[in-house]
Amino acid sequence: MSESFRGEFNQKVDAKARVSVPASFRRVIEAGDPDWTPGKRPRFVLVYGDPSRQWAEGYTMVGIRKLERRILKMRLGDKARKALQFNMLTLSQELEIDEDGRIVVPPKVRAKIGATDLSGGVETVFAGSLDTFQLWHRDAYEAEFAELMAGADDLLEDGQDLLALLPDEDEEE
Repeated sequence: MSESFRGEFNQKVDAKARVSVPASFRRVIEAGDPDWTPGKRPRFVLVYGDPSRQWAEGYTMVGIRKLERRILKMRLGDKARKALQFNMLTLSQELEIDEDGRIVVPPKVRAKIGATDLSGGVETVFAGSLDTFQLWHRDAYEAEFAELMAGADDLLEDGQDLLALLPDEDEEE
């Protein structure tokens, strides 16, 4: 996939559960929807399964199909396959972006991210993660980010830059 989800964007979910999808994310979603053409509504999938996560994860249509193919390669009846099917496919919802660039955040996604009382709106974060994006409640995102950054030093030797964590480049590229 040539397009990637990058950046973090604070967006407010209004009292009607509507939120604007960042414009750069909309371009990636459009590129990842083989059925999209100008004038049509681009589609994507929000996954709200996986109890270990505090966020919902957004996949392009191409991305979710790639995940589905990986799950289909697993043995029928396998517990890992059942867990993946349930958490990544059953607990997901296909959404369309409207002509104003918004989606309506489904109730189960709102419950997942802790955005249940919309009376005054809820601050969320769209966080890019290469081939997917994450939708967080802003407070949970900020807490997770602070924890991640505090632990980054444990991964590095003195004086190392974060880029030192990357594997060596493949010489064939």
